[in-house]
Amino acid sequence: MGIVVNNFPLIREECEILHIGDKQIREIMSRLHNDLLKGLGKDSHANAIVKCWVTYIQDLPNGKERGKFLALDLGGTNFRVLIINLGENHFDMQSKIYAIPNHIMTGTGVALFDHIAECLANFMKEHDVYEERLALGFTFSFPLKQLGLTKGILQRWTKGFSCSGVVGEDVVQGLKDAIARRGDISVSVMGILNDATGTLMSCAHKEPDCRVGVIIGTGSNACYVEKTEHCEMFDGEPGKSDLLVNTEWGAFGDDGALDLIRTDQEKMISGMYLGELVRLALVKFTKMGLLFGGSGSDLLFQRGSFYTKYVSEIESDKLGDYTSCMERAAHLVSAGIACLINKMNEPHVTVGIDGSVYRFHPHFHTLMCEKIAQLVRPGLTSFHDMENDVP
Repeated sequence: MGIVVNNFPLIREECEILHIGDKQIREIMSRLHNDLLKGLGKDSHANAIVKCWVTYIQDLPNGKERGKFLALDLGGTNFRVLIINLGENHFDMQSKIYAIPNHIMTGTGVALFDHIAECLANFMKEHDVYEERLALGFTFSFPLKQLGLTKGILQRWTKGFSCSGVVGEDVVQGLKDAIARRGDISVSVMGILNDATGTLMSCAHKEPDCRVGVIIGTGSNACYVEKTEHCEMFDGEPGKSDLLVNTEWGAFGDDGALDLIRTDQEKMISGMYLGELVRLALVKFTKMGLLFGGSGSDLLFQRGSFYTKYVSEIESDKLGDYTSCMERAAHLVSAGIACLINKMNEPHVTVGIDGSVYRFHPHFHTLMCEKIAQLVRPGLTSFHDMENDVP
C-alpha cells in the first residue's frame, strides 16, 4: 500500500515548511554577505563563522600552461591520484581512485599519510614516472587555514574523518614526511588547495571569466575572487589586485543565522544526508498514517537505508502527478552564488560547479540557473555556469 490520494493535501501541507520564499532568500543573502565581511576582516575573523580563508593564489590560469604534473585529491572516503600532461594542442589526464579504509579514517595521521604515499608510489610505478621528479598539486578538501601556497593548517576534520595528530598541524608537511619515510619517490609539492578552489582554477583554464568555484556534493563550499585590499588577513606579497578566497560557507548558520528556515530534519544542502532526510520524512508521514497505511517496513526504519542517489533517480522520472521539483537545496546554494556575484560586482562572471549532487541530480542545474537569474543585481545578468568536466 502506497499513498492514499486523499492524503496528498495533508502531505503537501506538512511539506510546506520546506518551502523558502523570496523574502527569506533575500534575508539569507544579506546574512551571508555580513558573514563574508566578518571572515575577511582582521578584527572580526577570529569570531567569524564563515572563515573566508585566503588561499595565497593571486593568478588564474590563462590556458597557456604546459608540462607534466601529479595531483592528489583527498576529500572523502576515496581519494584520487592523477597525472596530467598539458601541451600546446593536447590535454591528457589519467587517474585512479583509491579507497581509504575506515580504520585509517579514524586512526592516526601518520597512518593516513603513509597510506596516501603508498598509493602515490604505486600509481607512479603504473604510469612509468617512478624515477622522475614531478611537481604535485594537493587538493585537500577540509577546513584549512593557509599560511602560504604550500602550507595549510587543518582546522577540524569533517566527513567522518578523525585522524589523530593532524588538527592544528600543516598537512603538506604530513604528506612530505610520509614520502620521506618511504624514500623511494621524489615529488615537489607546489601548492595545496581545496576542491572548490580547484574547480575555479580548472574552469578558469578554459573560461577566462570564471570567478567562482562551487562544490555541491558530500558537502558544499565556494571559492571566489576577491579584491586583495578587502582581504585583511592576507600577509603575502603586495602588488596583485586579486586574491582567491575559500569561504568555507558550509559552516554558515552554525551560529543560528539560518534558524529562520531550519526544520526538524535539516542539513541544508549536503549530499551526504539528502537520502537520509527523505527517509526521515517518509518515516514521519508513515507514523502519521499518511503513507503505507501507517505500516512501515524494517528497512524503512533502518538508518541510512535510503541513499541520496535514490533522490536523483526518483526526480529523473517523467514529470507528472507524482513528481515535483521544489528543491530548497538548489535555491539555498543559488542564494550563496548570487551573493558572491553581487559582492564582486563584475558584469561578466562564469561559475565553475562540481560535485555529485550537481552532476547527478537531473534538475539541479536548471533550478539554479533560474533562481540565480532572479537574485543577481540588475546589470549583472550575464551569469552563466560552467560544469567542471574533469572526469
